Amino acid sequence: MALALSLGRRGMGRVWPNPAVGCVIVRDGRIVGRGNTADGGRPHAEPVALAQAGQQARGATAYVSLEPCAHHGQTPPCANALISAGVARVVIASTDPDPRVAGRGIAMLRAAGICVDTGVLEQQARLDHAGFFLRIGENRPYVTLKLAGTLDGRIATASGESQWITGPEARRAVHLMRARHDAVMVGAGTVRADDPALTVRGMGVFRQPVRVVVSRAMKIPSTAQLARTARDVPVWLCHGAKADVTDWTEKGAVSLRCDVRAGQVDPASAMAALAARGVTRVFCEGGGMLAASLLSADLVDALVVFSAGRVIGAEGTPALAAMGVDKLDAAPRFKLDQVQRVGGDIMHRWLRA
Repeated sequence: MALALSLGRRGMGRVWPNPAVGCVIVRDGRIVGRGNTADGGRPHAEPVALAQAGQQARGATAYVSLEPCAHHGQTPPCANALISAGVARVVIASTDPDPRVAGRGIAMLRAAGICVDTGVLEQQARLDHAGFFLRIGENRPYVTLKLAGTLDGRIATASGESQWITGPEARRAVHLMRARHDAVMVGAGTVRADDPALTVRGMGVFRQPVRVVVSRAMKIPSTAQLARTARDVPVWLCHGAKADVTDWTEKGAVSLRCDVRAGQVDPASAMAALAARGVTRVFCEGGGMLAASLLSADLVDALVVFSAGRVIGAEGTPALAAMGVDKLDAAPRFKLDQVQRVGGDIMHRWLRA
């Protein structure tokens, strides 16, 4: 099952709106087939593994990181594929909350006389599939917020200089994180200040994440890199009803009208708009106002912080805008998941407490 989960993770950022599933088929103690959900979400992991196993699948055990689907979509049900292949046993990490499945896949397998075991490495599976589960259950994607700053939490000097606070190894790690998400998100201030491309570079990636800009008024020049390349790599705009996005949409950007609260795009509305289009995993790279609004709305599931060995002082730009927290009990809380040295910097990853 650990191998099935590892195979599934290879599809993160490339298979949405489907979940990134892995499947391993074992017969007589030997792996005879393995597969993961293909780019774009099809074919699913089970038929890929079954095709590799061929006739050796008969009487074998299939390990699957998510309950096999039981509905006819653009592909036949994976539960039927396992039944037709003659597997004797199916081990499942986690059930599927999708109403079209939700136990039906397991019921189909058992009705066909196949032994089914569930809950193997379930906690890891639920974390791997968290984006898919949240889209189904809460109408929002899984959100990873990335912050990169000095030891005193500054992201730029008083003059606005910020390139580069962290080293090349940390920046490469960020590109890898982008590749494992469906969408990369920034606010208008980041676009105006940095004119970022937000693409994955140096990784040999062919399926780029969607680039999302959150801005109430969209007062961003259409000469920005994102606008100029919107027909090459998708750009989606989460904006208020009064924003004029004509220059951007004429260049290929997609308009997503969102609710506005307290003078800015409501983050819950933006997440719902992304989920409605199938996005399951979002990697937010700031800036400070967008990051603070996501934290205040309790929409951050993972927080990744890169700390560089520099100190700027109070006159520097803080990583987060004001959040109105006046009591510690009201502050968003996270639990430490990982600490790692990345070049000359430290990366620490925190998960929702």
